Amino acid sequence: MRTPTLFLLAGAVLAQAPPFQPIGTVSQIMISITYPTSDAIFYVERNPPKTDKQWNDLQAQALMLAESGNLLMMGKRARDPGDWIKESLEMVDVGAAAYKAALAKDLPAILALNQRLNDACVTCHQQYRPNYRRRRPPQPQPQ
Repeated sequence: MRTPTLFLLAGAVLAQAPPFQPIGTVSQIMISITYPTSDAIFYVERNPPKTDKQWNDLQAQALMLAESGNLLMMGKRARDPGDWIKESLEMVDVGAAAYKAALAKDLPAILALNQRLNDACVTCHQQYRPNYRRRRPPQPQPQ
């Protein structure tokens, strides 16, 4: 059986492709990308999109949310192959679903994703973010 030349060439190109180069830390990705884009989904009802531009902006936010989940699974950012990946994949899935809903200008579908997104965030933060939801004791005020 003969192997097609195209497959051999594709394999050679893939073997020579440079690996991705992570730049930001998990914290930087969360603060700069994940939090603002998830807020766009969480709080969409406060100021629902009305114009094509607003719907396009929401599409972009949803797309970035999905891609931030991918970024969290790359290289040393992935804390473990279990729950970290599971919750990151859920963020990818929710972001992709929000993107499709924004393309369709389907606000109820976006609102329906809020609980899934919240659950993914809370579950991950409880496991991987030290002191999550632990209140600090009140600090004495200077007099």
